[in-house]
Amino acid sequence: MAAKQMHEILVAYDGPDVERVCGMHGISPGRLVAMHAEPEYLVEAIGFLPGFGYLTGLPAGLVTPRLGTPRRRVSAGSVGIGGNRTGVYPFASPGGWNLIGRTNAVLFDVTRPQPALLQVGDRVRFVSSDLPPVEAADEALPVPPPGSAGFTVLEPGLFTTVQDLGRPGYRSSGVPLSGAADPVAMRLANLVVGNQEDAAGLECTLLGPTLRFERDAIVTAVGGAFPGLPSGVATHVAAGTVVSLGHATQGCRGYLAIAGGIDVEPVLGSRSTLVAAGLGGYSGRPLARGDVLPTGKPKTTPSRNGALALIRRLTTPEQPCVLRITHGDHAGGFDQRVWSHTYRASSRSDRMGVRLEGDPLDGPADAGGMTSIAVFPGSIQVPPDGHPIILLADAQTTGGYPVLGKVIEADLPNAAGLRPGDEIRWQVVTVEKAEAARRDLEATIAAVRESIR
Repeated sequence: MAAKQMHEILVAYDGPDVERVCGMHGISPGRLVAMHAEPEYLVEAIGFLPGFGYLTGLPAGLVTPRLGTPRRRVSAGSVGIGGNRTGVYPFASPGGWNLIGRTNAVLFDVTRPQPALLQVGDRVRFVSSDLPPVEAADEALPVPPPGSAGFTVLEPGLFTTVQDLGRPGYRSSGVPLSGAADPVAMRLANLVVGNQEDAAGLECTLLGPTLRFERDAIVTAVGGAFPGLPSGVATHVAAGTVVSLGHATQGCRGYLAIAGGIDVEPVLGSRSTLVAAGLGGYSGRPLARGDVLPTGKPKTTPSRNGALALIRRLTTPEQPCVLRITHGDHAGGFDQRVWSHTYRASSRSDRMGVRLEGDPLDGPADAGGMTSIAVFPGSIQVPPDGHPIILLADAQTTGGYPVLGKVIEADLPNAAGLRPGDEIRWQVVTVEKAEAARRDLEATIAAVRESIR
């Protein structure tokens, strides 16, 4: 086991919430700085974002409730207080902590042997310092090796990213699974073109990209229906062909698979894009006009027969969408009539979670002071505004909001496919039924696999 370390982090205490926090506690800004910089903090857990450490040891006089409505964007390096803990945001992200300062310390760096600076059990001291503002560095786009260019992005679509089946094994550093929000559709698309099921492809959201293929390719699209390609069918495109997927006519997300896969460099064992941390995929971001992406060499010849009926059975959404869920850690603190409520997917949804609109829920009375717990894709969190959020692939690894329930694994692809305005209803099931549904799903995928072979 690695020896625990002491970290000194320089902080400029000029955050936007300093005056409000001081007013709540009846102290001066100078006193806030002295109180916050005095303790030696313990890294109790890593979560929420890659490298985000939950630090215990905050003086009682600085304990401050989280914001009722989280900010949509908190700058990287922001130092905050959330309840009886303090911490530093490693990346720009949404956040509900009270911001009292900023630091230039790099909390997460994939080029280090251990990407997360802080580890559970480490100690942290904050040192007041007059830091200059952080200047954004110019991004150098990766240049594909000669002859490997597979396609050029003429138009990127609404939100198109490189994804595979994710990067398991890094939750201890706060790194979410990521990967395809609908892993079933991604697996099926790869099977159709003869790839391994975990090969990297494109995840397309509502409006697909326009691509020019620089060499012959075999492609397919599975999931949300995009008119530019027949769904679930291996299609040959010649070098120089322009393919425009267009607007999705069904579902929210579709997956474009190319025989040989997209051959970007893996980061932490995966080619998936985690936009919140700027890592993986193509420069850690959604595709942009002019990007040139490499593709690999096909390993097998895809079947022309396929299993179109089975693929459509697995990827055609039902309306209204009924999501089966199991009870969460805090389900008992909610009015049990919640299960008869009808919600709609919000336009503010993203890869971190599907935000729901409808009658707000009154959560547990002690929700404001609850300790952060582990959360996973499928967890249904209820923030202070009472509107549930179904966490998806890019969800944080820990969360401080009550967990109403968990969408079962077999139905999570249906949640990922919700379009803004789609109706959602709940069906509570037992863990045994959830496991049976997962087995049935895997059996159907196996049938597709065998049919294609």
